[in-house]
Amino acid sequence: MTVEAVQDAEWAGAGRIPRPPQPPVSMVERMTLILDAFDAATPTLTLLGLSERTGLPRSTVHRILDQMIRLRWLAHAPGGYRLGLRALELGGLAAGHNQIRDAVSPLLHDLSQRTGMVGHLGVLDGREVLYLDKAGGRAAAAVPTRLGARMPAHCTALGKALLAALEPSIVETSFRERLPQLTARTIGETAELQRELARIRGRQGIAVDTEEAVPGISCVAVPIRGRGAAVAALSISARVGADRPALDTARLARILVEAAYEAGQALAVRRQCENLRE
Repeated sequence: MTVEAVQDAEWAGAGRIPRPPQPPVSMVERMTLILDAFDAATPTLTLLGLSERTGLPRSTVHRILDQMIRLRWLAHAPGGYRLGLRALELGGLAAGHNQIRDAVSPLLHDLSQRTGMVGHLGVLDGREVLYLDKAGGRAAAAVPTRLGARMPAHCTALGKALLAALEPSIVETSFRERLPQLTARTIGETAELQRELARIRGRQGIAVDTEEAVPGISCVAVPIRGRGAAVAALSISARVGADRPALDTARLARILVEAAYEAGQALAVRRQCENLRE
């Protein structure tokens, strides 16, 4: 798993609004920009809203919208536009064929039931964490994340657990630019991030996020290893505050380490079965 530098973005909750430095030229880039404008907080957008979020002229957006609706990428909705059935169909297909999610999802849901907290499964994609799965029943609504969403890796326990598994030189190269500040506790300097990752390596990969990504939410995470490399990470999240007890990070870390080991074994078995079928 490698890290590649990405363009600056503005994050809102568990979604993001790309702000490219130059207008995209190709139709594929423009369509992608429009699709990326939708998030959990704003599942419906107006023509003006899409133009503001993408930075594209309204006339351009309107012309592309007509084609995307015809191709079922988007659909009309009260008050604007929403994602269409084609996006839903492909999203379900991708999730159904995701090897990591298929193998680890049962363990994640068991982990959530055992702890009574919200569990996440994520992978590193550039400077961000991509959420592959989430479990937590009713408690899940208290944590503003969703399957398919992204967050800056440097401020989440999942992301820091995965970054710590990389060579420090790779992280240094990829995090030379400013670090987005999501809360008052978010790590803002690259040198501070490197020190934090060194501490995580000293704890055998156990990472903690105390209100660094979302105010009032703390997380503990550990990497899932496949053939030595960290291929994904598991985390447990819960609300914290003056009226709530602090997370027992030591206990949760032990549970997570055990679950991550089982997840690695499950992935290895799945790969062996697929190799035999080939």
